[in-house]
Amino acid sequence: MRLPIHPLRPLIRPLIRPFRPPTSGDTLRTWLHGLLGAAVGLLPLAAASLVVATAPRDWPAPARTAVLLTAWAALTVAAGCSRRARSASVRVANRLLGTDLPAPVAAARPRGADRLRTGTWLLLHTVAGGALTAVTAFASATAVALPAVWLNGGDRVTILRPLDVPGGAAGLWTLPVAAALLVLAGHACAAVAALLRRAAPALLGHGPAERLAALESQMRRMAQRNRLAQELHDSIGHTLTASTIQAAVARSLMDTDPAAARRALTGLEEASRAAMDDLDHALGILREEHTATAPPLTLADLHTLVDRVRHTRTDVRADITGDPAGVPATVSREAYRIVQEGLTNALKHGGRSPVRLRVTVTPALLELEIANPVPGRARPPRAERRGRGLTGILERVELLNGEAATGPAPDGTGWLLAVRVPLRQAP
Repeated sequence: MRLPIHPLRPLIRPLIRPFRPPTSGDTLRTWLHGLLGAAVGLLPLAAASLVVATAPRDWPAPARTAVLLTAWAALTVAAGCSRRARSASVRVANRLLGTDLPAPVAAARPRGADRLRTGTWLLLHTVAGGALTAVTAFASATAVALPAVWLNGGDRVTILRPLDVPGGAAGLWTLPVAAALLVLAGHACAAVAALLRRAAPALLGHGPAERLAALESQMRRMAQRNRLAQELHDSIGHTLTASTIQAAVARSLMDTDPAAARRALTGLEEASRAAMDDLDHALGILREEHTATAPPLTLADLHTLVDRVRHTRTDVRADITGDPAGVPATVSREAYRIVQEGLTNALKHGGRSPVRLRVTVTPALLELEIANPVPGRARPPRAERRGRGLTGILERVELLNGEAATGPAPDGTGWLLAVRVPLRQAP
């Protein structure tokens, strides 16, 4: 029988969680984090002591203490304002406190508020670490000293104040006291860890400028990955489509026309090699490596692309007007991928029907047209009309500030893809 959940348990649990008995690993890591904070505060304390040493000798003790603490706090905050101090604090907190803080963004310039937050964290780390070190050291030393004195027959010891520890049965109280002190030390570690974990996101987390820079960096990476995915789709998709048709052609002509079959296999080999180069180039970018592959293909490589499609025994009627070499490099690369994807779609949906390719280059405009019959239907299914290929074409055209139209040809003979991309203004 399951007992009902008390309605106040969700409210009480966060309050008692810091005081639960911690595990040995958490306790040790928290204590090391506190010890590190206490050690970091020693250097500012020494510098603050030098400041107090220069003060007039007639200053009262409270004034000297106030100056010492103020100088120590200011020096500690100043030490934590550097970028390196923040990076180190984030790494140490993630490692020893178990936080999940993001690393500082190198592209974001730290502002005054961000520097002050880091300095405040270092001050808090130093204060909490010093207090934790003192409490745990006192509790542990006392927990060892009391039973040791009792086992030696008892004696008078000074722990905050003089204390008589009797021997024999009268001194058995030292054992539960020692255990309580060890439990107190463990819970002190848990409480300090809970305090620092709550403060870490506010003091070491990303500020507005860093969040904006991190978002922009993430958007750039996503855009690059989407772009690479589109490149791979166009290149590998075209290669697989052409290779499948070329393999079918080679198999059907192997006995009747071996020479044509060999040409089809040669085209398949060339297409596969080009796809491997594209794949190696894309993977090298994803892995942030420098690849030694050939530069991206442009409109100057259209003849090779057309020949590769013709190896599938598809009649491609290419009409290229103007000088493709005069097209800007960025536009030329995107236009090549548009033509490649258009021919791939023609092979997929038109079988081996004739394909008409028209490329017109003028000083002010680049026009691309790919037309092909669609056997047995006037319009491809909806999934094909808005697949990745067509979406990629429209994205490329939009990137180039051009216009694209796709659909049934005006004369009703098949399917037409028309693209117009503006170039430099005519003189």
